[in-house]
Amino acid sequence: MNEIEEVKARLDIADVVGQYVQLQRAGRSYKAPCPFHSEKTPSFFVSPDRQSWHCFGACGTGGDVFSFVMRREGIEFSEALGVLAARAGVALPERQRRPEEERERERSYAANEAAARWYHELLVSGDPGKAAREYIQGRGVDEPTAEAFLVGFSPPSWEATREQLRERGFSDAELLSAGLLVEGDKGLHDRFRGRLMFPIRDARGRFVGFGARALDDSVPKYLNTAQTATFDKGSMLYALERAQDGIRREGCAVIVEGYMDAIACHQRGFDNAVATMGTSLTERQVRLLKRQTGNIVLALDADAAGSEAALRGHEVVDEAMRQGSDRETVPVLTWRGLVRYQDAASVDLRVAVLPEGSDPDDVIQSDPAAWRELIAAARPVLDYRFDAVATRHDLSMPRGRSEAVQELLPLLEPITDAVVRAHYLQRLSRLSLVREAELSRMVSRRRGSRRPPVSDMETPSLDNARGDTRREGFLLALLLRFPHLREAGLEFPDVLLTESENREVLAAWKRCPELDVVKNSLPEELNGYLERLVDWRLPKYAVKEAEAALLDCRQRLERRQVEAEKQMTAALLAATEEELGASSLVEAVVSDTEDADETVREAVNLHRRDLETGLRLHGKEGNVEGGGAAKTTVNG
Repeated sequence: MNEIEEVKARLDIADVVGQYVQLQRAGRSYKAPCPFHSEKTPSFFVSPDRQSWHCFGACGTGGDVFSFVMRREGIEFSEALGVLAARAGVALPERQRRPEEERERERSYAANEAAARWYHELLVSGDPGKAAREYIQGRGVDEPTAEAFLVGFSPPSWEATREQLRERGFSDAELLSAGLLVEGDKGLHDRFRGRLMFPIRDARGRFVGFGARALDDSVPKYLNTAQTATFDKGSMLYALERAQDGIRREGCAVIVEGYMDAIACHQRGFDNAVATMGTSLTERQVRLLKRQTGNIVLALDADAAGSEAALRGHEVVDEAMRQGSDRETVPVLTWRGLVRYQDAASVDLRVAVLPEGSDPDDVIQSDPAAWRELIAAARPVLDYRFDAVATRHDLSMPRGRSEAVQELLPLLEPITDAVVRAHYLQRLSRLSLVREAELSRMVSRRRGSRRPPVSDMETPSLDNARGDTRREGFLLALLLRFPHLREAGLEFPDVLLTESENREVLAAWKRCPELDVVKNSLPEELNGYLERLVDWRLPKYAVKEAEAALLDCRQRLERRQVEAEKQMTAALLAATEEELGASSLVEAVVSDTEDADETVREAVNLHRRDLETGLRLHGKEGNVEGGGAAKTTVNG
């Protein structure tokens, strides 16, 4: 048993979830209003038998104890493992939680917080922060907002921060590790000097670094904390710790480009806004938001939206903002990457283009209602790109139409949903005057040229399988072993997997099927699990047999989810029958409920839902038993 399995064995999911949500007994399960969206009727269920949770309402998702803590706290798998291991009393391997590393991280958090509070004091009082104070006042930032975000000012001295924090008990080594000092030709000195300071916190509110804006002609205009053990600007978003509740409440996250833009949004009540930190939008940042919502809006100024400036037109860019000769490689999302990520991760990514010459701060200050309308009118990424391409190219000329096809066709390649792909092929056909069938063949050729060859390696019999042979793992083993299953695997909904480690592996595989890339993108704690999946002893499947086995797995996992929903509706019906009485419930179901009170209407709707779920369950059973899929026997 590894540390992940041991944590799950020692903890009861109802106890953990009960620390965040007030649960009520519902048969053998528990119910509550969903903590991830607003609702009156409970649709959030926790099953001690399955050790899983599920929202059958607007979220439509669920998982295990890890996925709940990850989503509720807005943290990564490794951090959730640390939180739950501490609760369960499980000692993690030394490589993951060495005491000295933990102490170093805690001291970094403390040093950055001490610096942030001192910088804020300098901003709000005295002459040193006068220029910075006048700047934020000119941008319309009021005192309560400046205090809430701890906006500050770093003095122009080369050693003021160092001396101040040494007086508070921090060593030079700790300040260097926290990113507050840098090693130069003349020794150690302050990294931030004479700048407007924006403290950056992680999703849990811990101070991890700074963004700093020059108040004169100093270069660079914006300077971030260098890469440290606690700070990675490519995987963080400014103001996320304050925006999480607003994102869940609104069901939408808005990404703006600057610190002041995010602050302006929050000051005026638009508290679902976050900002990138001088970098392009990265895949890791989108993944971070996906834990809170599947709806994300990119609020871009007109210049950036007209090009790929906000996304950087490279798959990988070099960020040279760091001090000295160190350079950091940051993977970023292109427009093609956004389409691919949206399709694979079930994220609705939209673009809101600001008026020419305006930034979010300008729009919100002049007319808050206009900002609300702008976000509501945001267009899907592909729709926006189609419109932009049609504007840039002369579609009356063959060359212009050819250029439009060359720009848009790669965006259709990542789409696995046949209906969505057909829609945009039709649209591109009308725009380019090229037949839809020919465009479809062009997409297929592009996809075929990228598809890796099918492996012909020998696979031993499943009869000798040992270890973890649960169906979720079996499905992942199929995807990892057979490259020709990729298209079907990209369409597989991660919500059907309840184990967080399986979701992590599936998400990494969807981003790139190459095993080395999958391994590097997974938390270190899951490397051993990935190896077990790769080494899974599978039958000697031919191409069609592997496809049938994958289909069978998916059908059985879908059936499991419908069974869970049926269990939930049955438990709610039993509780409702006890409250209203069996005869009253029957009478409500067969009578007109328009004039009935809310409790009765909810009972009727629940009865209908239970009936519909039963019919779906019956249909799924028919598919599994007689749908022609190859049976997969998964022991364990």
